[in-house]
Amino acid sequence: MSDQQQEKLFNKKISRRQMLKYTGAGAVGIAIGASGLGSILNTFGMMAPEDDMNATNKELFYGRHQSGIATETQSHVYFASLNVLVTSKNELQELFKMWTPLAVRLMNGESISQSDANGFVPPKDTGEARGLDASNLTLTFGVGPSLFEKSGLGLSGKKPKELKDLPHFPKDQLNPAYVGGDICIQACADDPQVAFHAVRNLIRAASGKVSLAWSQTGFNSFPVKNGVKQTPRNLFAFKDGSANPNSKNKLDMNNVVWIQPGESGNWLTDGTYLIVRRIQMHLETWDRTALREQENVFGRHRDSGAPLRKLNEMDELEVNRLDEKGNPVIPVDSHSRLAREAGERIHRRAFSYASGVVDETGAYDAGLLFISFQKNPKQFITIQNRFGRSDKLNEYITHRGSGLFACFPGIQKGSYIGEALFSIL
Repeated sequence: MSDQQQEKLFNKKISRRQMLKYTGAGAVGIAIGASGLGSILNTFGMMAPEDDMNATNKELFYGRHQSGIATETQSHVYFASLNVLVTSKNELQELFKMWTPLAVRLMNGESISQSDANGFVPPKDTGEARGLDASNLTLTFGVGPSLFEKSGLGLSGKKPKELKDLPHFPKDQLNPAYVGGDICIQACADDPQVAFHAVRNLIRAASGKVSLAWSQTGFNSFPVKNGVKQTPRNLFAFKDGSANPNSKNKLDMNNVVWIQPGESGNWLTDGTYLIVRRIQMHLETWDRTALREQENVFGRHRDSGAPLRKLNEMDELEVNRLDEKGNPVIPVDSHSRLAREAGERIHRRAFSYASGVVDETGAYDAGLLFISFQKNPKQFITIQNRFGRSDKLNEYITHRGSGLFACFPGIQKGSYIGEALFSIL
């Protein structure tokens, strides 16, 4: 059956006899219950479209790992944390099955429905991305610790020991409105409307099954030098992500990001852990700080991104180097030095955000939507504890939001998002 024929099944009412005829269900004795036609088509693998290799600015949906992790960072993010409303494991499983073909279509730059010819009912797709290409859209799905604690879902035995709420860190002032969640969707794209459209339509399609807990948009701008995208800058004007592992180096990513067999829950092999932190940056205070002091805070030169007294961004950060007077070249309380001394690595995909003002004082509600991927949350926890109260950067930032999610391995053709969670013991 072609995609067009499948879509016709969804866009008109058909009788039970017609349904059996289209799917062949009668011949194999499959009962059509409350889950309806969608479940039948899922059974036969008919709902999952292919990655459209002819789509413009297309990222692959299927693969060993989910997209949006090792993918080259896009210019925009729409991050959504969701609460689950379903009350059984089967309903949760059906939710992920339902999302899978929609995610493929969205990443192909398509509408979630190929036809909305009936003008007497609301269209299936909200339509604001119509006419736009795929814009390198990636969709990354993860599950939070709270999902495994919900009664009725029967998932408590699948919860990895690493999947638990992050500890309270020094200087945390978390706003409960930006904390946690049962499921996360990270939509990244080079067009903000494409990213928003994807999350909007996934949540809309799951009406009654999930609700939006909190969300945050973010943006990046990439200077280009000799045709190569450079490291983006945060709102303090410093380069962000210079020390990332090489996303194209399999060994590097296996050591830092991808969970290997036996390293966590079996269903998470080839997946990873996502940590998100909504960090307010006190721009007014920063803007009154001398450039030299700003550079001492980070331990790097602002314009080049190089470690202090070095020329290039990727030059080695020598934490033991002393100046002519015997003082450390990289200040002992600088952000980059403390991160290096923690002895752990993570893969950062951070985005700036600007969401108006915080309160009646008129202070900016702006900062960094910090997102990192690591094979074990302790990598981030170790670094954050190393910052502690010593990090000079703490004078200029406040952590307002936080979340930890286990990101599924990649989806294979004929499978669905999170299948291993429901099938692997």
